[in-house]
Amino acid sequence: MSAKPTVADELVQIQQSEPKLAIDDLCFATSNYLESKQVDDIRRAYFYAEQAHEGQMRRSGEPYITHPLAVAHVLALMHMDHECIMAGLLHDVIEDTAISREQLASEFSEEVALLVEGVSKLAQAAFETRQHAQAENLRKMLLAMSQDIRVIIVKLADRLHNMRTLLHLRPDKRRRIAHETLDIYAPIAQRLGMNLMRCELEDLGFHVLYPIRYRVLADAVRKSRGNRKEVVQQITASILNRMEQEGISADIQGREKNLYSLYKKMVSKQLSFSEVMDMYAFRIIVDDVDQCYRMLGVAHNLYKPVQGKFKDYIAIPKANGYQSLHTVLFGPYGLPIEVQVRSRNMDQMAEAGVAAHWLYKTGESEGSNQAHRRARQWLQGILEMQKDSGDSIEFLENLRIDLFPEEIYVFTPKGQIMSLPRGATTVDFAYAVHSDIGNSCVASKVGRHLVPLSTQLETGQSVEVITSPSSHPNPSWLNFVITAKARSSIRHYLKQLRNEEAVMLGHRLLNKHLHAFSTQIKDIPHQRVHDLLEELELESMEHLLDDIGLGNRSALLIAQKMIQDEVSANIEQQPLMIAGTEGMVVNFARCCHPIPGDAINGFVSAGRGIVIHQVSCKTTLNLRGQQDKWLDVAWSPDVNREFPVDIIVHVLNQRGVLATIAVAVSETDSNIDNVMVDERESEYSDLRLTISVLNRQHLARVIRRLRHIDMVVRITRVNQ
Repeated sequence: MSAKPTVADELVQIQQSEPKLAIDDLCFATSNYLESKQVDDIRRAYFYAEQAHEGQMRRSGEPYITHPLAVAHVLALMHMDHECIMAGLLHDVIEDTAISREQLASEFSEEVALLVEGVSKLAQAAFETRQHAQAENLRKMLLAMSQDIRVIIVKLADRLHNMRTLLHLRPDKRRRIAHETLDIYAPIAQRLGMNLMRCELEDLGFHVLYPIRYRVLADAVRKSRGNRKEVVQQITASILNRMEQEGISADIQGREKNLYSLYKKMVSKQLSFSEVMDMYAFRIIVDDVDQCYRMLGVAHNLYKPVQGKFKDYIAIPKANGYQSLHTVLFGPYGLPIEVQVRSRNMDQMAEAGVAAHWLYKTGESEGSNQAHRRARQWLQGILEMQKDSGDSIEFLENLRIDLFPEEIYVFTPKGQIMSLPRGATTVDFAYAVHSDIGNSCVASKVGRHLVPLSTQLETGQSVEVITSPSSHPNPSWLNFVITAKARSSIRHYLKQLRNEEAVMLGHRLLNKHLHAFSTQIKDIPHQRVHDLLEELELESMEHLLDDIGLGNRSALLIAQKMIQDEVSANIEQQPLMIAGTEGMVVNFARCCHPIPGDAINGFVSAGRGIVIHQVSCKTTLNLRGQQDKWLDVAWSPDVNREFPVDIIVHVLNQRGVLATIAVAVSETDSNIDNVMVDERESEYSDLRLTISVLNRQHLARVIRRLRHIDMVVRITRVNQ
């Protein structure tokens, strides 16, 4: 009995199935649709790349030029233009050889140089981690895509050939590349409507990450084809017979999900293989849109449709430009039949996506233009998102969110259709309309009824957003928005707000320490400030104050540098007054929950600003040695806001005790924010309440009221 093939064996088979290409093969493939001069340019680019990569070898031991040649051949099969194929041949010369972008532009054209530069990675040494490098390279590539979408087509062809030839890499590197392919590149291909590219990338990635599951699933699919053959023939014959009666000519194809899509469906819906494969799928391709709807009527007349399973992606295309009619029918023996009906042009668009613009350029269709328009809209959204992202990692996180939409379709008050990912809320809708609408939304209506901003939308709903010029994003929105644009816009606003608050706090802190030297910021000579900023390598005074407010620099040390120790500190420093309205740069410690009336001090925490603790807080004992980080603070006499405080109420276990306590707390103008119950003994329980109070006097009033309850044994304030 022969042993089952290993992962390495299967990778060898995939690599051996790759044809050994020569430049003549590429030129022959392109001569069918390009002019002879353009084919000559491709040949010239090949010899230039071959010379540039001379002496370089792939891990397989083959000359390096075999990789760019294979990439160019993938592009030729898509009927890409000659500049794109030249870029495929030259795509690694900037990154891996001494040739510069300027040399490429001079030797070929600015357009070819732009494509090659867009695909080239940034130097790995410039980044702290591989994740940062990956994120920055993606950011760079997507920016280049906004100028020329062919950048991503070259990159996808490059990734496809790399996935076909993973054999000679270490297993850990194989898995890393496969993960990246499934997380980023296959979804980008899907977003651009390049279905054939997406399917192959997914199956190759699936094969590397889960080889045993891949093998078992592939075997099961192979066996099921034979078992299903008779039923497929019967359904096909019935459809063809009815088409002849109606005078419709069409191609009927049996349709199979690729293995990775099959696997994802089984995992996400917790289905067995037999449950997934009980549906027979057909694709019917007709000549035009009119025949699509006629064919749908034929199918519904032949077999009864399943209610709620019809989708019209012709009237409302998907975000990537995909168009088709989808329906599910009750077939013979009660078997479900999934049918897709589309025109030939739609079928070409569904398989090639944006690449169809070049593949079928001879009769440039409305579909290919639509795919380009949608791709440009998506890229514009990516550009807005990257501007609002704080760093490359946040951008990568937002991009991943954006790449996995299951869409719903909603209407604006004017009847315009908007697509959003499933689970999107009214706030996501507001940001999809415009960032300014999202930033200023205060309420929303769905079907003319007021709904909470966190309401999840459904297909077919009409949504209206109510705005106010004085309204601003709420941090709590981040708990329910799901679109990348909404998340990045809210974070960007909050970051700006925090910076403004940090500058104000930094100004107060610095003035406080300068006051000890009988001066203020405005009295410091301009030249001295300029010299200090140069010494600290900061662009402006605002950046310095921002650093002080966030706790990244010591206000005392900056004050001493400003006055150059020329004036002695002969005035006692006044404490910094805390009003509770300083915003995100003054935080109140959760360990001891300080409230007005408590003795407090402030700890300067890098990146967070000032954290206010009670003087008696035990969790700060290990920080006492850092004298330069502690700040003398005091409560402002006009504090007018509520603060959370924890108390433990030891009570008898009796029916209604929690309700009685809640009523008592409410009677004292306080509110219970959280409650935890801990049963100590059979007769007693400890209720840990987080309540909102104005100050110590307010807290004392709450405690006095609770002590009048018979079931309350004792009350303790939680104070670390």
